[in-house]
Amino acid sequence: MNRYTLLQRLIHWLVALMVLGLLLGGLAFWALDYEGLSKLFGEDTTNMLFMVHKSVGILILALTLLRIWLRKRTPAPPYDPPLGLIERMVGGGVHLLLYLFLIALPIVGWVATAASGYPIQFFGTQLPGLIGENKELGAMLFTYHGIGGLIVAGLLLIHIAAGLKHWRLKDGVMTRISLP
Repeated sequence: MNRYTLLQRLIHWLVALMVLGLLLGGLAFWALDYEGLSKLFGEDTTNMLFMVHKSVGILILALTLLRIWLRKRTPAPPYDPPLGLIERMVGGGVHLLLYLFLIALPIVGWVATAASGYPIQFFGTQLPGLIGENKELGAMLFTYHGIGGLIVAGLLLIHIAAGLKHWRLKDGVMTRISLP
């Protein structure tokens, strides 16, 4: 059976769950901002939510880099039966964009956080800010971070739709990445 390694499949699904959580959290941050979340949940819970968002983002960055390294060591299994040219091009493009955004978004968020003067936390551990405080730059980078999150959401919708299509067709594509 043509499948990714168990580690590659585990990382794929772990990152998928974390990205969905971060997208939902990011929408809440955008819709309610810090003050709205603080009124709703209290300041301590809101600070914890932001710390978890940053921490999971950094974890996604690390896991994405690990996944790319593993992919270089163990190439993708061949499609059996082979996909058509259009499916290969669209699928490859979506995968490439997802990888790029899963690297870029955490870095932009990290730099935006530092530029805005907020701590960079990784599950309670303080990390370096990468740049000094610059509130205007921070605000601009947070805007890009949010737009990037929306792009990732769109890419995920395409990726999930393709996965559901192949699952429905039972053409073997989903077995390459499925856990069982």
